[in-house]
Order: sequence, then structure tokens, then C-alpha cells
Amino acid sequence: MSNENIIVLVVEDEILLREMIVEELRDAGFDVLEAADGDSASKFLLADGRIDVLFTDIRLPGRLDGWAVAQLARERRATLPVIYASGYAVERAAKVPDSIFLDKPYQPSQIVATIRKLVG
Repeated sequence: MSNENIIVLVVEDEILLREMIVEELRDAGFDVLEAADGDSASKFLLADGRIDVLFTDIRLPGRLDGWAVAQLARERRATLPVIYASGYAVERAAKVPDSIFLDKPYQPSQIVATIRKLVG
């Protein structure tokens, strides 16, 4: 399956990491939207029904953490593929059903492979 026209929303507050992930995804042919916090991500989720995959860090600045971003995304589209990431021990398992968790550090290529598996 081609990655063309698959839109990935990347939510990551660490700018260098976000830029690296976004570049890897674009190089792999995905269209990418990016947000530095949960509040910005929520604006994309509420405005754009075309998002095909959500990739979100769990710990984010602002009102919404990654758990809340994913919950909002699933309220908008119940089958949206969700990938969580964190470098911290996950203290609560608030994952939405059928989501995937990646421990930091990870390689951006892992994200590409995981997205391909989810949308393939």
C-alpha cells in the first residue's frame, strides 16, 4: 500500500525529536501535521476529519496529555489508529483500545513501520 495521502498527526513537545519524526514520515511518503502540545493537537482533531493515524507522546504541556488527545481522537473517529510514546514509566494505562505503545528511545523507522502495519 502506498503511503501517499495518509495523514499522520504527530504530537510531541520536544522540538528536535518532533522534527526528526516528521522528516522521517515525510521521507516515507506520509503527509504530516504536527503539534507541540495537546491543545494544538485538539484543534487539528476537531477541525480535520482526514487524519488517518495519531502518534502522540504521553507527557505533554498544557491541559491535555497524550491520553486525553487519543481519547478525543477516538471520540471523533472510533477506529483511528493510535500510537503512544513515552520515555517514562507509564503510571496509568489509559490507552484507547487497539492502540500501540512505543518506549522511548525509539528509532523513527520504528514509527514508519508501525504506521505501515496499522494502515496496511
